[in-house]
Amino acid sequence: MSEATSKASAKADYKLTSKHYGRIWMRVLLWIYALLVAVSVVGSGFKMAVGGAEAAAELFSFANNTVLALIAGTLATALVQSSSTVTSVIVGLVAGGLPVEMAIPMIMGANIGTTITNTLVSLGHIGCDKSFKRAFAASTVHDFFNYLAVLIILPLELMTGFLSGLSQHVAASLVGGSSVDMGSLNFIKPLTAPAVNIIKGFAGLLPDTTLGGLAMIAIGIFLIFSSVVRLGKLLKKVMVGRAKDVLHKSIGRGPISGIASGTIMTVMVQSSSTTTSLMVPLVGSGVFSVRQMYPVTLGANIGTTITALLSATAIVGAEAVQAMTIALVHLFFNLFAVVLIFGVKWLREIPLYAAERLSDLAIRNRAYAFLYLLLAFFVIPGLGIFIAQ
Repeated sequence: MSEATSKASAKADYKLTSKHYGRIWMRVLLWIYALLVAVSVVGSGFKMAVGGAEAAAELFSFANNTVLALIAGTLATALVQSSSTVTSVIVGLVAGGLPVEMAIPMIMGANIGTTITNTLVSLGHIGCDKSFKRAFAASTVHDFFNYLAVLIILPLELMTGFLSGLSQHVAASLVGGSSVDMGSLNFIKPLTAPAVNIIKGFAGLLPDTTLGGLAMIAIGIFLIFSSVVRLGKLLKKVMVGRAKDVLHKSIGRGPISGIASGTIMTVMVQSSSTTTSLMVPLVGSGVFSVRQMYPVTLGANIGTTITALLSATAIVGAEAVQAMTIALVHLFFNLFAVVLIFGVKWLREIPLYAAERLSDLAIRNRAYAFLYLLLAFFVIPGLGIFIAQ
């Protein structure tokens, strides 16, 4: 083959690749649009089912059990294995009238529930003692960090309301308070309104408005789940390779670099589970240590908040501030947790110590690993809900 022919062939391959990438990015935009529509549908359905925001607030006035809300967020996320899905649904419910005070522990529970994925990934190393010990410790350090974050920050929030207060103040400045109507400046509503109205029209055919509202909630949750899953798969195709490069280049440069790389990588692939699950095998094989991977998981916690923030942009009108508030609560919760826990040396060591001790137990008897998985994500949350009711 001549040099000219080789260049022409390479150029044709490049064009084909560029065309392929263009199609993928078009699909990414389509699924982002579907996510925005889905969040609006959940909010509208919730209001239709309970009779408006005031009725929704009254409906949830009895649900003042913070522990139950925390457990619900944990269990829901463990079941669907996606905090992005659960937080997007919560944003939609808040837009429909769910009180922010009830949504906050749900958001925190979602942080705990999402760690199940990397714990499951660590079980792939179960055949080798050394690899399994490293991988299991790497996965559970994320769990213990999130447990500790909730134990510290949730009581502070209940006593002072600092998270909700700060988030509401920032949300009002971003979206517009009650005295400033920003709805006319929001370009999302005109884009999503036709699709939302079509779904609302089909729901309106049902004989009862409550039934129609419930149908809209179900359709919205299904769309959110589908959108998040498809977005994750598409972004992995185009971004995981680049994200890995970011990770490898920055991992050895210290904790700040690790946190930043974990945040960037998670924003790029729209999934904290993807970020941490990619790291677990690297720790298991000895490429990185648990201590080196630790800051990356914290960055993943920060990066995963982008989905709820994106979802909140779909809400306009009187509910927009509340929807943005709960999305910002998710962001500030993770930021404060990183600053507080990782910034204080003795607090920083607690998740590492707990993960190492648990991995020691799992090495002695593999049954402990499975027992931990069942108890932490299913049995204890399930019992908590049963007892509360």
